Amino acid sequence: MTHPIGIFQARKVLAAVVICLSVALWPGLAAAFDLTVATFSTRFSHSGPGLLLQHLQKADDGQVEQEITAIVALKADVLLLTNFDYDYDGLALSALQGRLRDRGLIYADALGLRPNTGIPTWLDLNHDGALSGPRDAQAYGRFAGQAGMAILSRYPIDRARIRDFTALLWKDLPAADLPPDMTPDARLLQRLSNAGHYEVPVIYAPDKTLRLLVWSATPPLFDGPEDRNGRRNADETALWLHLLNGTLPKIAPETGVYAPPEAPFVILGQANLDPVDGSGRPQALRALLESPLLQDPAPRGPASHSDAGQQGDPALDTAALKSGASLRLDYLLPSRTLTVQTAGVLWPLHRPPLADGEVASTQHFPVWARLTLP
Repeated sequence: MTHPIGIFQARKVLAAVVICLSVALWPGLAAAFDLTVATFSTRFSHSGPGLLLQHLQKADDGQVEQEITAIVALKADVLLLTNFDYDYDGLALSALQGRLRDRGLIYADALGLRPNTGIPTWLDLNHDGALSGPRDAQAYGRFAGQAGMAILSRYPIDRARIRDFTALLWKDLPAADLPPDMTPDARLLQRLSNAGHYEVPVIYAPDKTLRLLVWSATPPLFDGPEDRNGRRNADETALWLHLLNGTLPKIAPETGVYAPPEAPFVILGQANLDPVDGSGRPQALRALLESPLLQDPAPRGPASHSDAGQQGDPALDTAALKSGASLRLDYLLPSRTLTVQTAGVLWPLHRPPLADGEVASTQHFPVWARLTLP
């Protein structure tokens, strides 16, 4: 990934120096290679470009402070942030690193991952007569980069070996469940990924790599009887099944299939789907949770809440929705080669009461696991 020369380039050089110092100290660090990996669907997304940076630069922004407090409490060695607005120069991510550094939490490396959100297609994908609305983009977004992903890491990210599956056309996924009203032009242009699908290697020791398979799927809601978002959400999870099975086709103009990821690896991010409760098509997610190549540590929270009619275990829930329901929407699935020491969901101990007439906003909570790496 290239960036304009200037302040951001200087920051990159400084980060590289910090990483080199970290590498020099590796032999004296954790000989057992125990790492905490986490995923957190944040409230670091806003309605316009540059707004996230403005909020991060405010000292008295209560929502930013809540998210930072959660990140500091996690103390993860490697952290995936979903619902994080992407900007080309990485200014918002650098600002977040600075805020965390002020709280004593230093991440030597950081990577913003460009999403499909807000990228125009100039097609009327939602059949409303317009060509430039947020639902006519490659993925819903008021601007390019809205609700993307970012990675914070104490260890170096191997940028040269990142695999990016984000440009895969939806029609090219084997057995793709395309909506019945998709036009021929849309089939030739519509990508599958919402915020993206990436394989990001993290070098946790000399010649030792942990691969992060990260994604954040579209919610299976906000459409019509064609169930476009429900189908897309399921296929976004199915992409990982094809990658694990060695059946994921390479992005044109390449031919063949992608090799499965080398172990050890972790699939993590926001599926935006509960395997038992809520809306959506859970078959692909259930198959992923039951894959013999993966293990589900079933991270648990305090289970201090209960929803009427809920079939799943409330202790596994990772999000509290505006409706008042809670669901398991965020996942961390290590490969079988890894040893999971412990795992959990960082729910707040107390949820503040709402004022009369106030509507709660959807909030996700961090999911983490302590892993022993080979």
